Amino acid sequence: MRILAVSGSLRAGSHNTSLLRAAAEAAPEGVEVELWQGIGDLPIYDQDLEGTDLPDAVLRLREDWAGADAILFATPEYNGSLPGGLKNAVDWASRPVRESALTNKTVAVIGASTGQFGAMWAQADLRKVLGVAGARVVADELPVTRAHEKFDAQGRLLDAELFDRLRLVVERLAVESVPATASAAI
Repeated sequence: MRILAVSGSLRAGSHNTSLLRAAAEAAPEGVEVELWQGIGDLPIYDQDLEGTDLPDAVLRLREDWAGADAILFATPEYNGSLPGGLKNAVDWASRPVRESALTNKTVAVIGASTGQFGAMWAQADLRKVLGVAGARVVADELPVTRAHEKFDAQGRLLDAELFDRLRLVVERLAVESVPATASAAI
């Protein structure tokens, strides 16, 4: 099983990207968590480009996201919501309607911020946007508060309890993304 990990932050020292790297370490046997990068390469969504030769970055996003068994998003919170670049990526991935890379794709949302709320508003907004785009959103929440205290200078997660909670999110995402016929056989 392959879970794509998408960070909503482009920052080199991103706590959300570090959180996704920790998710890869926390993944159970048989589950690969692969960090996807490319949000910064995307043009701003423009419906007029649909039906034309789409930019390579858009084609790569759609192919990569469609090919994953599930997607784990980690979002920071900018001005009380998700960052524009992440929303833009979801907009590109949500087309064509009912046939997109997100249609029936199982996804989960986590987030980290240096404040005391752990990007909760951004996570809620991203869950809503993904649901409207046709994704199957796993309900688990993982707000990481005071993220600057949870990671060392190299971006390694220091909090064992948080690591265990992260493992549970990844496990649930993996289980929820298995088709019902396959999970009945387990």
